[in-house]
Formats: sequence, C-alpha cells, structure tokens
Amino acid sequence: MHLAYPAVLAALLFCIGLYGVLARRNAILVLMSVELMLNAVNLNLVAFDVWLRDTLHSGQALTLFTIAIAAAEIGIGLAIVLAVYRNRGTSDIDRLRDTAETDDAEKLPDSSDTDTDTADADADGTEPTPGRADEKTGKTKKAEATT
Repeated sequence: MHLAYPAVLAALLFCIGLYGVLARRNAILVLMSVELMLNAVNLNLVAFDVWLRDTLHSGQALTLFTIAIAAAEIGIGLAIVLAVYRNRGTSDIDRLRDTAETDDAEKLPDSSDTDTDTADADADGTEPTPGRADEKTGKTKKAEATT
C-alpha cells in the first residue's frame, strides 16, 4: 500500500476539521471538528508506523495516547458547553463573547437609588442594608479612580 492514500485522506480530514473550527458557530460542532482534526493526525501516525515498519509500533502507541487525551478533552469541553448552555440558553460561540467580565464601575448609581435608601431608613426607623450601600460607594470609587 502506498503512503500517499492515507496521507491524502488525513490531509482532507484535517482540512475539513479546520474549516469546521473556523466557520461554525455552534460550540458542539466546533468540538466535533477538533476531534476530526485529531483523528486525521491519528491516521497519519498509524500510516507512517506501518510504512516505516517500526518494531515497537510507536506510532500506534502514540495514537492510543492521543485518543485518551481527546476523550478527556471532549468530556471537559462538553461539560463547559452544557454549563454555558444552562446559563445562557445558547451554545452560539459569538454570544459567548458576552461572558467576558465587564467593569461594573462604568455604571454609576442613580441619585434616586441613594435617596430611596435614606427614605426607607427614615420611614421604617431601620437602617438600609449595609452591603448594598457599600456596593454603591465601591462602584463610585472605582468609577472615580478610572476617570
């Protein structure tokens, strides 16, 4: 058997997987495309192992390790995708950019919010929630520090 046949097939599989990673927006399809690329590498490892007639079969042994690592990667990747889907309601990769931390200090609290806290304290005779007031002053301090 010629080495060209499995090498060309592996190159085609790798290109299809690369296209899937670059063009797809669904996280599960991206994970499937990564698996396709890993399988193309595995095919190359086995083909070169057979072609070189290695007595230790190191290409096949490395393929087994690659399969084990790919299984762990898919398990973790699917767990992350499911957690994001539960929180966001979508697995669209473009919308995952919204998960980046935003600076809440850019939003200053309204003056009406602080007035209602003091009004509530005067009307009820109790003090406003201390965590909430500290949170607002912390945001104000952050906003002043950034400007």
